Amino acid sequence: MADGPTLIPLDNVDPALVEALLDRAFEPERHTRTAYKVREGTDWLPALSFAAIDAGEHLVGTIQCWPVALTDPAGRRHPMIMVGPVAVEPEAQGQGYGKALMTASIAALSPQAPLPQVMIGDPEYYGRFWGFTNAHTGGWDLPGPFERHRLLVRCDNPAILPAEGTLGPWRG
Repeated sequence: MADGPTLIPLDNVDPALVEALLDRAFEPERHTRTAYKVREGTDWLPALSFAAIDAGEHLVGTIQCWPVALTDPAGRRHPMIMVGPVAVEPEAQGQGYGKALMTASIAALSPQAPLPQVMIGDPEYYGRFWGFTNAHTGGWDLPGPFERHRLLVRCDNPAILPAEGTLGPWRG
């Protein structure tokens, strides 16, 4: 990967290949995780979702982004984008594929209407490279078990973020 990974739109990849990669990266039981409940019943966003291809033109990584909403105590829904899963083949991890996928996805966001991005992940890693933080998510809930310090948000103007709410799928 001397020249960096080749990234293509994820919708150019056979969905069966994507599912197989996700199984290898996270295990087949991944569907029971809370993140799946947050985005349940929605389709991933093609404009923000990418695949990484290695020099042999094999799929080695993917990132998917999803429409979600934080529903505040008054019932108002605040649209957001859930980032992830970021998946890389186990034998290709640590080679920069995940970092390239994250950077591409964030770069694809519209600067005219930047929605807050949320994810469940390592705050030190995602904070250092992309500005994700758990400083504003302490009063947020998810539809299942989660480690509170791993619920992260990235937002140009944190003042717009509700202090409390429940994250779930966006169903227009």
